[in-house]
Amino acid sequence: MKKSLTSSRESFDILETPLGEIYLIFSGHLLAGITFYRPRGMPFRSGETAGPAKRELAEYFSQARKHFSLETFFPGGSEFERLVWNTLREVPYGETRTYKWLADRIGRPRSCRAVGNALGKNPIPIIFPCHRIIESDGSLGGYSSGTDIKRRLIEMEYYVRQSEL
Repeated sequence: MKKSLTSSRESFDILETPLGEIYLIFSGHLLAGITFYRPRGMPFRSGETAGPAKRELAEYFSQARKHFSLETFFPGGSEFERLVWNTLREVPYGETRTYKWLADRIGRPRSCRAVGNALGKNPIPIIFPCHRIIESDGSLGGYSSGTDIKRRLIEMEYYVRQSEL
């Protein structure tokens, strides 16, 4: 859910995952970013603010959560980019869609490349699951944190979903 900025204070916390450490970036009390690289220029703050995000992501990585209910804030991005990011939530857990599908879904069928560029700028991956978007030929395409992480996220979700069928 997208909320307006309530505080300009930025900080980060760290969560250990099967993929290594991930860094949760907060703007006030709202989750504003997830990255696999340590943020620069902002303080580390562990505490209550990160609790819900750390809990939901830990549940996701332990295969106990498929949907997120966290309050989030997009610190930037154009109207087009925010549309692309919000539409990602329509891709079901354990499934993939193509860049073309996403471009069609937002009503911009010729904008596959622009969709890919927007996905590369997604500030809150996993929660807004850009890893679920692949090429039309079935290849992975790009991922801001590397295709190995993208592949591992897709495989984890796929195997959990298959075990439930």
